Amino acid sequence: MSTETPETTPARAGRRLPVTDVSLVVLIGSTGSGKSSFARKHFKPTEVVSSDFCRGLVADDENDQSASADAFDVLHYIVGKRLAAGRLTVVDATNVQQEARRQLVALAREHHVLPIAIVLDVPAEVCAERNRARPDRQLPAHVIPRHQRELRRSLRGLEREGFRKVHVLRGVEEVERAEIVPEKRYNDLRHLTGPFDIVGDIHGCRSELETLLERLGYALTRDERGRAVDAAHPEGRTAVFVGDLVDRGPDTPGVLRLVMGMVEAGHALCVPGNHENKLGRWMGGRKVTVSHGLQESIDQLSAESDEFRARVREFMRGLVSHYLLDGGALVVCHAGLPEKYHGRASGRVRSHALYGDTTGETDEYGLPVRYPWAEEYRGRALVVYGHTPVPVASFLNNTICLDTGCVFGGSLTALRYPEREIVAVPAEQEWYEPVRPMHTDAPGGREGRPLDLADVAGRRVVETARLGNVAVREENAAAALEVMSRFALDPRLLAYLPPTMAPSPTSRREGLLEHPEEAFFAYRHDGVRQVVCEEKHMGSRAVVLVARDDAALEKRFGLPGPGAIWTRTGRAFLSDERLTGAILDRLRAAAEDAGLFDELDTGWLLLDAELLPWSLKAVELLRRQYAAVGAAAGAALPAALDALARAADRGLDVAELADRQRERAADALAFTEAYRRYCWPTEGLDGIRLAPFQLLAAEGANLALRPHTEHLALIDRLVEADRTAADPAAAQPVLHRTGRLLVDTGDESSVAAAVAWWEELTGAGGEGMVVKPVDPLHRDGSGRLVQPGLKVRGREYLRIIYGPDYTRHLDRLRQRSLGHKRSLALREYALGLESLDRLAAGEPLWRVHEAVFAVLALESEPVDPRL
Repeated sequence: MSTETPETTPARAGRRLPVTDVSLVVLIGSTGSGKSSFARKHFKPTEVVSSDFCRGLVADDENDQSASADAFDVLHYIVGKRLAAGRLTVVDATNVQQEARRQLVALAREHHVLPIAIVLDVPAEVCAERNRARPDRQLPAHVIPRHQRELRRSLRGLEREGFRKVHVLRGVEEVERAEIVPEKRYNDLRHLTGPFDIVGDIHGCRSELETLLERLGYALTRDERGRAVDAAHPEGRTAVFVGDLVDRGPDTPGVLRLVMGMVEAGHALCVPGNHENKLGRWMGGRKVTVSHGLQESIDQLSAESDEFRARVREFMRGLVSHYLLDGGALVVCHAGLPEKYHGRASGRVRSHALYGDTTGETDEYGLPVRYPWAEEYRGRALVVYGHTPVPVASFLNNTICLDTGCVFGGSLTALRYPEREIVAVPAEQEWYEPVRPMHTDAPGGREGRPLDLADVAGRRVVETARLGNVAVREENAAAALEVMSRFALDPRLLAYLPPTMAPSPTSRREGLLEHPEEAFFAYRHDGVRQVVCEEKHMGSRAVVLVARDDAALEKRFGLPGPGAIWTRTGRAFLSDERLTGAILDRLRAAAEDAGLFDELDTGWLLLDAELLPWSLKAVELLRRQYAAVGAAAGAALPAALDALARAADRGLDVAELADRQRERAADALAFTEAYRRYCWPTEGLDGIRLAPFQLLAAEGANLALRPHTEHLALIDRLVEADRTAADPAAAQPVLHRTGRLLVDTGDESSVAAAVAWWEELTGAGGEGMVVKPVDPLHRDGSGRLVQPGLKVRGREYLRIIYGPDYTRHLDRLRQRSLGHKRSLALREYALGLESLDRLAAGEPLWRVHEAVFAVLALESEPVDPRL
């Protein structure tokens, strides 16, 4: 019999009454039986919900029987709220009628707690005497006899009504001498803190299990026949098995012998899988359908002794559906468990723990479609489970599935906890042919969850750790889908898209639209003292993924190769694959020489950068837009000035008009000179510069959370390694340093030095600078995330953005609204960090891609592109 089945415990004098710590205790007895006194004696006042008290709440009179219906509505509401919160709750009412108990048992089932009945069977004359002694309560003579009759009828059927424990106290003496004994739930092992090694579905693969345990550091103990019967870790670690030890594989008895030995020796814990549940029912003589590998277990166990089979039956009968471990921070079960079921006990909880939840549909292979509970999980506890084979174990919303299909030729996987380290050994062969393939060739298919149109179509809400929920409108998602499906590079590589950046608050200085003092003031107002000013390069934004070797990229991204370089919209930056490869080769060599791969313990790096010159990517834009404007001005304005000069020679008053045209000609010349500074010829690597300014991610790490000063120091090492390695006779350095200045926004001299540096940069034709808080996650006094960066562009660069003669319209341009742009910048920044978090956590591609896609979708919001 399972440890989670009902039990009846008739109480004798002095009986100790076990009461589960999270349960619904229903006191049953006629009026005057002493229920309220019993409750006060044995339970906390807050644990007891009294019908009399609730009657007083709604009627100002605890004895007003006409208010009973409303009183019990209140009682059921309070009981429901307490049970939902996981609180022991005691109902103090007569409860002698089956209908009253039925509603309470239903509440217990709804909240997945054990209903426990405590019956106070006290003689009628005692009850009558106690009621006569209460001046505030005078009941009709027939009430107590009726309660007694109803109590007599109830005693035999309480278990059938659903009570998991029934304690009957007969007579006043038994009631007085009874003792309540708090009892922990079978699944409550919160006092065990580990460390643990949690092992996925084994399915009879005994040899792979032994190999995995040895790799984890366990020493195997063997019997006289050489069979593994126990395994212990020298550091006291505990193994935890997620179930499905049996069926399909070559040696179910060997797996059971080892796991049972470890559990009996205190070296392991084990929860049941659906295959243990079915095998246990078969071994108990129940009628079951022999399928899904059960026959293999039956045949293998038939060769074992009766004693061993009896031991197996007892072992499986004692398995508990799931365990709470490490103070409730870890939950281990077979098929996964939503947070509302953690630590609860009911048939529904056990069913979900064993089988999961299905939609009622079947897939093309005839297998049930399981409800994706983990995609919606937001619980505090890490849930570790198995059941549904996945090609690679990966974290998803603080859950991880460890069934990596060993019996199907995949691997046997364990999770080291709390280290969150995944350890796996390959299957020795395919022991059982799977009905459904382990993975597909579609992007994300190797993780068992290919990219799905439904994940990005329509209105979406993406949850981020730094900014809460970010909404994506349906029309924006449609625009992003068009770009992503037609132009973007392989989504397996597209792990990040950079956010837009807001400009500094508008300047009121003569002749200027932007000035660094406004950025410093804005950050000082938000409580940011330390900022770093970074030079803005004359190029285009580029995200660079560089791999140490093909194998490193294949291992994490599922696609071999040197890496990739892409634009803010996810397109390949260069159409020339050889040139892309040459840039990546230089970056890889620099990272190797600088020791970054080893220092960061990674086989790949993701960087945010500028690729120069601007003309490298924007040559068509230059030809069609900027060069055309300059050429038109160069052709029209000299002719206009010549005509005005001839008109003046004839004595016409055109001086004012001529002055305006000369100003326009000067503006046009300045415009042409401005964009030409961003263009120069390149041939191969010659003339190309890559200016990284941030290391975004490495294996298992979101580096974007580090202070910006750390990024720039690491990148300086990259640049120096490339400069040192470059052969002046063959090739110039490709990597380019980003100039920077650390500024204290509260120090006038520090601010003045930064302003002077900006004026020097822009005076020499530079674009300007970006001002960033050194802490990339700084929050203001109200707890809101501040802008991650403010761009401060120079006067001449803005001529490219706003047009040749923009300086003559500054008053109108100063009315520009920055609110939407700033909101967009923050949302995209939060989404970018979210994609890096998910990438670092090893989450599947569709989860990373969800945040990346949202950044692209937000880019289609209607915001002035000049901001």
